Amino acid sequence: MAKKTKWLFVLLALMLVVLVGCYGKDNTTSGNTTNSNETDKVSSDGEDNIAAQELHLVATGDLTTMSSLGSVDALAVTAMNSVFEGLYRIGPENTPIPGMAESHEVSEDGTVYTFKIRKDAVWSNGTPVTAHDFEYAWKRAINPETQAIYSYLMLDIKNAANVQTEEDPLYGKVEEIGIKAINDETLEVQLNAPIPYFISLTTYAPFFPLNKEFTESQGDQYALEAENMIYNGPFMMESWQHGQGWTFVKNESYWDKDTVKLTKITQKIVKDTATAVNLYEAGEIDTAELSSEYVAQYKDSPEYSTFLKPNTYFIRMNHENKYLSNLNIRQAIDMAWDKQGFADVILQDGSIPAYYLVPQGLSTDDKGNDFRDGNGDMNKTNIELAKEAWATGLKELGVDQVKLEFLTYDRAESKKAAEFIKNQLETNLEGLELTINMQPNKQKLALEGAVDFDLDYGGWGPDYQDPMTYIELFESTAYYNQSNYKNEKVDALIKQAKTTSNVSERWELMQQAEKLMMEDVAFAPTFQKGLSRLTKPYVKNLYEHPFSADISYKWVEIVK
Repeated sequence: MAKKTKWLFVLLALMLVVLVGCYGKDNTTSGNTTNSNETDKVSSDGEDNIAAQELHLVATGDLTTMSSLGSVDALAVTAMNSVFEGLYRIGPENTPIPGMAESHEVSEDGTVYTFKIRKDAVWSNGTPVTAHDFEYAWKRAINPETQAIYSYLMLDIKNAANVQTEEDPLYGKVEEIGIKAINDETLEVQLNAPIPYFISLTTYAPFFPLNKEFTESQGDQYALEAENMIYNGPFMMESWQHGQGWTFVKNESYWDKDTVKLTKITQKIVKDTATAVNLYEAGEIDTAELSSEYVAQYKDSPEYSTFLKPNTYFIRMNHENKYLSNLNIRQAIDMAWDKQGFADVILQDGSIPAYYLVPQGLSTDDKGNDFRDGNGDMNKTNIELAKEAWATGLKELGVDQVKLEFLTYDRAESKKAAEFIKNQLETNLEGLELTINMQPNKQKLALEGAVDFDLDYGGWGPDYQDPMTYIELFESTAYYNQSNYKNEKVDALIKQAKTTSNVSERWELMQQAEKLMMEDVAFAPTFQKGLSRLTKPYVKNLYEHPFSADISYKWVEIVK
């Protein structure tokens, strides 16, 4: 009797496997070739529908890097946020929530943070994630010999700036940096002064951990390919076809794997919106960002959404260029074109004209006032004043013609934007000739890093939820200055703002710095980014963030 019962259970189990496999196959999205038994999940709403937990996306360019110590742009940050995790990560409500750290304590004076690393945190190769991984990664980022581009975000850690200053007695002595693994589960960080946004910083890629043994075993190949990395985030990179796209799969070693519903994310590189929209309509991708020509077509669709991001776009100016070193020439270029028309007619995606550096909606002071309330709009479009400044600048330079190269991305919408600005400026500023130089993402970033341009169409997304993420961009020694701009008064204001413990004074110092940069025309603001997107109704819990990472996939679920 026992044997008969045993075989009966085996037979029933086999029948269930067959039924589930067939049912899943009938309900997968088009183009899905993954075995349904591995990817199909029952939807969370309790219905009997079964959908493949796969998300299909497009990107406008290739990943510049997957090294947390590299030059990370928005694409790279989102990708890293998917496969790595810091002490904290940005949650659905756009606030830091526990990641590798289950908790932290702060000293009374706000200068010492003690983090407790969760015991179930492991790398994808089974190695535990420890406090030593954070100490190693952060010190490696600060070390002059292995210095990360974003190490400036760490310079408020005790002795970090000294270790990077050649004339300082502590130069290169990384053991003196205020970062210490007390034991495997306890990380202590000492700051020079209280930083109100420090926990927010720990969510950002440069603050991710690195496993010393694995990282050093890879040498200069680390993070160049999927197999040259180990992961501690919700997903792992399964493949990376440079120039074509990449694929993530669920990380079964992740401490919070039960929260993660997606089993796979595929992202292919598609540079033009028309192709992306066609793929979306064909059901081959699940979201598509829209450019201006598609907004009117889809704005009444229930799958359409738009919101204003705290991202400012601007034109960088090379201050060592013989023409752009002249203040009047810079003022003319900044004020001689219609930014409102640019947002309304060219972009049409919810973007608004920017007459500032720090975007509205990023951060408020202790009284709830938006940072923008202080300085408001500056250097608004004024064609007549621009013409006067232009004439004065030409006279000061002793020329009647100015030729400049205008660097931008090799994307259709970027080309359209650059052509609009070129037409406006050449029409309103007699004697100006602009040549548009379109480059792929990687090459453009390389030219920016070398300040190998005259004018550069770009922008910035906040790394953390504080105005300083923008203000310090134009500090003379900042890597992302990338325009050869220098003003000692601005540097002094930024330094004061970074060291004062008075919250109100800090706010005022940052506003003074922004105003002075605008008076200098350190850059020419263009717009604050609006985002218009189509998203399939079955994609649930896709969270877009204002800082640190553009999008989180950890909580996404496909419900059909």
